[in-house]
Amino acid sequence: MNNMYPEMTAAELDDQLKAGKTLNLVDVREPDEWEAGHIKEARSIPLSELQERLDELQQGDQEIVLICRSGGRSGKACDFLHAQGYKVVNVTGGMLQWPGEVALGE
Repeated sequence: MNNMYPEMTAAELDDQLKAGKTLNLVDVREPDEWEAGHIKEARSIPLSELQERLDELQQGDQEIVLICRSGGRSGKACDFLHAQGYKVVNVTGGMLQWPGEVALGE
């Protein structure tokens, strides 16, 4: 656990979404991974495109919740964004630990 930014588990994320909380959830996996199954409330911005698409990340003053397959790439994304002054939350365990339903396709 690092102290620079908050983290939540995939189960905590599922609970928040089920409770109707609106989150700025960004999936940083590659498009083929996204199409194979993603959280319907998420948006796809692959880690490789993050820098060019920074202007798409922010939604009002909401913190940016980042998820990947296991928590590694989203952690890198959090490090990068946090260094630039964004409020971020990393989802530990990633999609491997996601207990909810997944949406398929684009």
